[in-house]
Amino acid sequence: MNGSEPETGTSNNPEAEKKPKEAPNFGVSGALTAEANTFKGVVLKYAEPPEARKPTVKYRLYAFKGSDQIDMVPVSRQSAYLFGRERLVADIPVDHPSASKQHAVLQFRSVTDKESGRRIVKPYLIDLDSANGTSLNGAKMAPSRYYELKTADVIKFGFSSRDYVLMDEGQADDDD
Repeated sequence: MNGSEPETGTSNNPEAEKKPKEAPNFGVSGALTAEANTFKGVVLKYAEPPEARKPTVKYRLYAFKGSDQIDMVPVSRQSAYLFGRERLVADIPVDHPSASKQHAVLQFRSVTDKESGRRIVKPYLIDLDSANGTSLNGAKMAPSRYYELKTADVIKFGFSSRDYVLMDEGQADDDD
């Protein structure tokens, strides 16, 4: 062997030969989803399901602090409303330090009614794996699970003292 011929099968580093080459990973990384699910430069934690629909009944969300009503938001103009501290993307801001940037979503979904067998649009709430959770009627919700909302249900985000109450417009007018 002279100096001009390349050596085969030898290496200066014996550890490099023992280490197997990393195989390509073709698993789902979420990079494409993150790019498609971005709003105003912020990656959203939530994507609407295929059964998402605008509600046919007009709903209102009332905010209370103690027994005082502090706000009323109509929630019938779109199929989903994001609650959270991040005002850039939140449809309904929750300005409490215990609330997550993207805390929960009020989602209207088209489902089959058990009694009539017809498709109807019902409100649901889903917690987006928030740090301090979401309570529905005093019970903590499991994260990433839809809960059907009924009229007069009480929602609380994190440790906020504000209560949010969902009412349909007909019922809200009856109570006034």
